[in-house]
Amino acid sequence: MKNIQKNKWDGNFGWVAFMLAVLILSVLVLPLEAAEVKNIVIQKVENRLLFTYDLEGEESTVMVSVYVTVGDKTYPAKSLRLEGDLGKVRPGRNRRVVWYVLNDFPGGVNQPVSVEISTGMPSIINNIGMTFVLLPAGSVVMGSPADEPGRNTDEMQERVNISRAFYLQTTEVTQGQWKRVMGTNPSRFSDCGEDCPVEQVSWHDAQAFIRKLNDLEGTNRYRLPTEAEWEYAARAGTATAYFWGKAPDCSRANYGNSLWGSECKGANPGKTVKVGSFRPNTWGLYDMAGNVWEWVDNWYGPYNSSQLMNPDVPRSGVFRVQRGGAWDSDAVACRTALRVKALPEVKLGHLKLNPGNLGFRLARTAE
Repeated sequence: MKNIQKNKWDGNFGWVAFMLAVLILSVLVLPLEAAEVKNIVIQKVENRLLFTYDLEGEESTVMVSVYVTVGDKTYPAKSLRLEGDLGKVRPGRNRRVVWYVLNDFPGGVNQPVSVEISTGMPSIINNIGMTFVLLPAGSVVMGSPADEPGRNTDEMQERVNISRAFYLQTTEVTQGQWKRVMGTNPSRFSDCGEDCPVEQVSWHDAQAFIRKLNDLEGTNRYRLPTEAEWEYAARAGTATAYFWGKAPDCSRANYGNSLWGSECKGANPGKTVKVGSFRPNTWGLYDMAGNVWEWVDNWYGPYNSSQLMNPDVPRSGVFRVQRGGAWDSDAVACRTALRVKALPEVKLGHLKLNPGNLGFRLARTAE
């Protein structure tokens, strides 16, 4: 969904004349009603520009990004002296962002200036149609509290810092994306279509895909997320058993329709579905619970290691890690904290009784 408004200011600063056009984009990334930016007002306040806007939405906080374009060059908020209601913002009226123009352009500006305010995370789309959102640096308490139902002994809580921003694919890698890179389709549910997740892939298969994609795009930035990055992204600021709350909910993820997980029979189909069929978490990430298990980069081990968060730290071990649960999992296995260890050559998720339940999503190292 896109909401575009324009507001032009024709005043004179004395030290520079500004021609302003404001473009407001509102991107659907919230699990409830999509947040919208409305009613932009631009005011001159001494040597600054003040942008006020209304933020409408049902979430407690919304990610708001601000970009300023001067002439033909666009600057993200981190490159300018911007202060106020950007980043995590509570919906409400009269949100304010101040731009200290002379701090960034001491000689003034004599080119058109446009301001873009958008809800959701900044995103990029690569050459084969994969969408990635930029997740900021931050921290996450990995694991689960002692009273969480279904908790395992390897879920001891540990706060981990994510020291740098990174991109994460908004969906699991699809069959169509896999075919465009690898030329084949290993999936059990190939009749599900190109928009369904690729499955029956080992950790080694995922690495082969990454190497080929990096070659195709002339980069080395694509990789699997670390386990800490995965849980940080899945939680999206939450601390509950599931990203949507404390209790299982068959309307929020594709799980619970198999011989050992039957909570969602009649609601979910007992196989994979198209990625993005369920509402995303508050960071715009789909299927962080259910559909297919997802490989992460790490060797399996305890949480008290820098290997959890740093993709550059050398590793060794026997088992790799799978996260997130799948269409055939019960609700407990779809908890955000649950960890599964598996040999990197296996192509089946968790209990390894059903084919067609193991895939992955990509991370991309930020510039």
